[in-house]
Amino acid sequence: MRPFHRWGLLFFTFSVAISALAQAGTPRLIDVHVHYNGEPGVLEKLLVKLNAVDGIAILLTTPQGLPEATRFIREHPDRFVGFGDVKLDDSNVMDEIDRFHQAGFRGLGEITSTLKNYDDRSYWPIYDRADRYHMLLLFHTGIVNRLHPEQPADISFDRSRVTRLDLIARHWPKLTIIAAHLGNPDYAEAAEIGRWDPNLYFDVSGTTLLKKKNDYRFFQSIFWWSGLVSPHTPKSGANAFEKLVFGSDVFNGELDEFDGALSRYHAMLDACAVPQKSQEMIFSGTMWSILQQQEREMAADKQ
Repeated sequence: MRPFHRWGLLFFTFSVAISALAQAGTPRLIDVHVHYNGEPGVLEKLLVKLNAVDGIAILLTTPQGLPEATRFIREHPDRFVGFGDVKLDDSNVMDEIDRFHQAGFRGLGEITSTLKNYDDRSYWPIYDRADRYHMLLLFHTGIVNRLHPEQPADISFDRSRVTRLDLIARHWPKLTIIAAHLGNPDYAEAAEIGRWDPNLYFDVSGTTLLKKKNDYRFFQSIFWWSGLVSPHTPKSGANAFEKLVFGSDVFNGELDEFDGALSRYHAMLDACAVPQKSQEMIFSGTMWSILQQQEREMAADKQ
């Protein structure tokens, strides 16, 4: 089959899948942060979990995982959404973005381990392309793990600071950006830029809720503006904790982290007395609204 026809067929298939997602009812849970690299059997097990909680998983899919993720998204459009895991410094990154877009993937991420700061102008054409396609962006923010300390690596925590996203959020106001890990450990900076960037959200996956388990009320000092009417607070009046969305950061198929992250989120939000209505937005409502708005924008482009 010629490439044009192959990708045209995939685009048609995923247009149908996206429409199916739009017609579905609001799920109880949306996990914005599930890594998928083609590990065998993982999506079958994840599907069982998602069915049990009436959930959707956003699969952060590498090129290696694309074929299997494509199949599962096509077969279960009410349970899976695809993001393309691209490397900003790859010479073929634009082609990879086009490839994921043509396959019906709705965003890019997890963007990480770049050779320059996230807001470096050399990356701006990439964000322009994502903006053109109405794609969502999920960035790793904060400290970067070091699985092989014996090997040299050109990776820097400073390049992935959450403050690097402020310029991106302001320059592309229609791009929805998710900052994974709440900028760990730059939590205050994360919340402050989120206070004024309505298109910037955070997941608090990873180690943060582990190291803060004895001090969950700490987050009340980060998301401090709830219920405060002032020229210095957003006009929306939404609870400040609604800058959060749920993310588990499952990787290597370790699905126990899905349950652990869900439990920790609930414990933190309850400790901070976050209202149930706001918790519903965090676990599902916010991302559902974003996905629905994205669907409307994509549909408008077809007219």
